[in-house]
Amino acid sequence: MLPLIQQEIVEANHWLTIYEFTDIVAIATTAPGPIAVNMATHVGYTAVTNMGFSTAHGAMGSAVATLAVSAPSVVIMTMVCAFFVRLKDNIWIQSSLSTLKPATIGLIAAAALILMNENIFIDYRSWIIFGVVFVASMRKVNLILLIVLAGVVGVIIF
Repeated sequence: MLPLIQQEIVEANHWLTIYEFTDIVAIATTAPGPIAVNMATHVGYTAVTNMGFSTAHGAMGSAVATLAVSAPSVVIMTMVCAFFVRLKDNIWIQSSLSTLKPATIGLIAAAALILMNENIFIDYRSWIIFGVVFVASMRKVNLILLIVLAGVVGVIIF
């Protein structure tokens, strides 16, 4: 996705320099949320202010760019949800969803396994935190509580 965004923003339209684009990528990847939305927010602001407009206009450019990136997904998901609500009891839909569940679990497990490397598990304390959180999640403990407690323990221990 980034090469496509770079092609449109830097090379085709010349809204940003490659240095500004690189800075925005760094900021967008560290901010929470989808990278396309984060980049649209930053690019909208930077592109408008680079054209000589005020920061107020830059904020409007940021809002318009964010809306332009987010709106198609919102419209599509609204249509899919409306469709799903009507057909949720359909036997074909139910069997399709039950078939997709193992594949979804497998994809999530694959992503988790990719993240399990020596940079994450640096010593035995990391494995202890992981084990406690894993067992607690299997026992259906509140996930938000687990995340917060793991973060607090991580800060205290490390």
